[in-house]
Amino acid sequence: MKLNVKHDINIACKAILKEQLENFNIPYQSISMGEIELPTELSPDKFSELSNGLKKYGIEIIDSQKNALIQKTKDVITEMIYREENLPSVKISAYISEKVNYSYGYLAALFSEITYTSIENYIIIQKIERAKQLMLQEDLNLTEIAYRLSYSSVAHLSTQFKKTTGLTPSAFQSIIKKRKANKFS
Repeated sequence: MKLNVKHDINIACKAILKEQLENFNIPYQSISMGEIELPTELSPDKFSELSNGLKKYGIEIIDSQKNALIQKTKDVITEMIYREENLPSVKISAYISEKVNYSYGYLAALFSEITYTSIENYIIIQKIERAKQLMLQEDLNLTEIAYRLSYSSVAHLSTQFKKTTGLTPSAFQSIIKKRKANKFS
């Protein structure tokens, strides 16, 4: 039996963080995207316990302010692309800058320095991953996906899809249909 599931990464991550903080009796004031507000400093032992507890879920405590800022930028991009409704109609650079509360120029330079890729490239990769997910889970056509991800046209989506994956969206959909057919035969 196969179950298809839909999940919200942000909700799941918050639940895991809350669970782990409570397991280790660590008081907290708030949990928001990529940040936990604690009323006091953690002892080295508590820090280590929490860090190890989170690692099994693929969550790590970030050690530097620059890395924290990059992760927050990635979280904003992921949240923006994976939301249920269409992407915001504002410029993406303005959206990111407002959410992270730093100038886009600074964020772009820091992002490139730390990750060795641009914010724009990271966004394209995330949008293509989301497009693949929408094709798999939602059975949306390319026009609907292009609209939902704020592409100017299906051709623009198709071009970026091909550059990123090496396949056209139609070839990707065809492979998925063949795999599904083989599972049921």
